[in-house]
Amino acid sequence: MSTPQAHLVDDDDAIRDALSWLLRSRGIPFAAYDSAESFLATWTPDVSGCLVLDMRMTGMSGLDCFDQLRERQSTLPVIFLTGHGDVPLAVATLKKGAFDFFEKPLNDNDLASRIIEAMELDARQRVASATVDSVNARLTSLTTRERQIMELVLAGKFNKVIADELNISMRTVEVHRANLFDKMQVKTAVELANLLKPNL
Repeated sequence: MSTPQAHLVDDDDAIRDALSWLLRSRGIPFAAYDSAESFLATWTPDVSGCLVLDMRMTGMSGLDCFDQLRERQSTLPVIFLTGHGDVPLAVATLKKGAFDFFEKPLNDNDLASRIIEAMELDARQRVASATVDSVNARLTSLTTRERQIMELVLAGKFNKVIADELNISMRTVEVHRANLFDKMQVKTAVELANLLKPNL
């Protein structure tokens, strides 16, 4: 994953310089771009932090850039800046998933605070996503029999009952159960249930 930072995209040199100074003064790592096209050219799913995006720019608009990012499945939080905003536009961008919307001139402290919050949100989302991916990888490693036993374990059934239902020996259930717990990296049925809560 790339280093988390604020990605400033504004075609106005003066605004870009002012925002760069603001972030530098707050110790917030950042990268600046003079167009949506230049940002998109460097974007990969690993780009993390948040995006501070001017709404109206020469060439591709901020909204078009935002739409392209969503088409690419980007979850990067986006804060829009505009000197021509209105309430319907702000509501529309927030409904489309923007993190926030600021009208220029803006309050430096408010923007810096929201950038930090957006970067924290992105970090939490990436950790959650990595956890889900890890659990899914563990689930994929289970055999068909281990999955059957997992479902019965999660239903609260004892080994003897599972053995009867699957018409196998209790020793076989114990072996599969041990393998299942080992692969899922848990020690108890409660841990297994808690691990799979988001997937159930």
